[in-house]
Amino acid sequence: MLTGPIRNDIDKLWEKFWTGGITNPLTVIEQISYLMFARMLDMQEEAEERKASRTGKPCVRLFPETKEGQLLRWKNFKNLSGKELHKHLKNEVYPYFSKLGQVADIDETEENTPTKALGHISDYMEDADLEIKNESVLVAALEMVDSLPLNQSDVKGDIYEYLLSKLTTAGINGQFRTPRHIIDAMIEIIDPQPWDTICDPSCGTAGFLARTMEYLNRQHTSPEAVWEDEEGNKHYPGDKLENYREHISDDMFWGFDFDTTMLRVSSMNMMLHGVNGSNVLYQDTLNKSIRENFPKQEENFFDVVLANPPFKGSLDETNTNPELLSMVKTKKTELLFVAHILRSLKLGGRAAVIVPDGVLFGSSKAHQQLRQEMIENNQLEGIISLPSGVFKPYAGVSTAILFFTKGGSTERVWFYDLQADGYSLDDKRAPLKGDNSNDLPDAIAKWKAYRQLVLDNATVEQVNEQFGTKTEKAFVVDKTDITSNKYDLSINRYKEVVYEEEVYEDPKVILGKLMTLENDIMADLKELEGML
Repeated sequence: MLTGPIRNDIDKLWEKFWTGGITNPLTVIEQISYLMFARMLDMQEEAEERKASRTGKPCVRLFPETKEGQLLRWKNFKNLSGKELHKHLKNEVYPYFSKLGQVADIDETEENTPTKALGHISDYMEDADLEIKNESVLVAALEMVDSLPLNQSDVKGDIYEYLLSKLTTAGINGQFRTPRHIIDAMIEIIDPQPWDTICDPSCGTAGFLARTMEYLNRQHTSPEAVWEDEEGNKHYPGDKLENYREHISDDMFWGFDFDTTMLRVSSMNMMLHGVNGSNVLYQDTLNKSIRENFPKQEENFFDVVLANPPFKGSLDETNTNPELLSMVKTKKTELLFVAHILRSLKLGGRAAVIVPDGVLFGSSKAHQQLRQEMIENNQLEGIISLPSGVFKPYAGVSTAILFFTKGGSTERVWFYDLQADGYSLDDKRAPLKGDNSNDLPDAIAKWKAYRQLVLDNATVEQVNEQFGTKTEKAFVVDKTDITSNKYDLSINRYKEVVYEEEVYEDPKVILGKLMTLENDIMADLKELEGML
């Protein structure tokens, strides 16, 4: 959680960008990202200098030791005047980012070089451009970035999350930001472990991957290592993850996207969450080129997949991965993404995926084919039906979360009818308080209770005792019921609604009451007339 002053500083800067003519929130985030990157390069250089001083070994530098080279460092240019600063960033500092990307490619075989520590982000900074024309806005942005506590990994992650929360527009291919409380619920249900390999095949801003890192920190922090800031917010350094640091930094996280702006933002997001070597890479996941570019990752590779793939992306069938078309012959991206996720998981790998409701009940051959594959050849374990306003203001589409494990076959499916997520379901999405305002904690608790029954090899009777009543929010449906309904997975197909009988008075009684009221009114009117 961020402290109030930091949040206020970001809000003020956001307002300055707006008044300075930059109104696209993604552009604002991108411009702040460039400045954060410039400052973090200098922080990396200072760390290398301290290391060289301590060990007596030569310092492996990011910046040339010439006067011009040292002026590329944050600490040396941050005090320039507005006009000089604008010219220096545009003509010297940002062009140097592209050189860094080329150096990083050369250094790929080297161990622990400063450019390697920057991960893939240097690749996506190659086309960085300064779009802040207003000098006072630029100086304000520099001062704000300079004041941020970027040396605290958990706080800097929160800073970037807060910036990303200001994104309110959907992309042309149907991308939009997944609400963080929905992501957190999905992660808690999947329960990723520090030895897993985790992927988001349409990563966007890397919300799923970054929040997974936060989840791991919370789960693997000893009680004495937890600390509180001045506002009482708890911070979890993840001290019990030390044995897994190399895996977490280099091999654990994988994200694919074909929007370079998103790759830049997501790489920065992961870097600010303490994961420098995350594999956030340029790739259209559904394109056949994935078989050449990432043959290992395309099939039987990941332990966990967390995703909210685009629902309405335009698709060129001739370039689609033929392996996916052999599983499900369609142009619909939401179906092809689920097929890809099944293919990319290891045997026993698990996934949580947000899909539009059409995937659950669509009557086309492709829809039924995919659902049959999930039920007959994999374990579709749970479905949480989400209310239709969850993705406002981006879209009002009804969605659900699928939880499944690759391999085996399905015996029964656990359903949960989520009617409230703690926020209003209109465009404002204002936080709600009080009873029945948030079903997510109950959904997670019910899921854990159900999973425990499964792990304990509970009998059908024991499962039905807790989850057999289809009038409840959480219930199970047997596979035979699903197959007999053409693999229909919509919750309304199986949920039973109890209607309360409304008791009305006899019409003659109601008419009598109306006539009495009418007589009273007429009497009052006559009394009023007598006063005139």
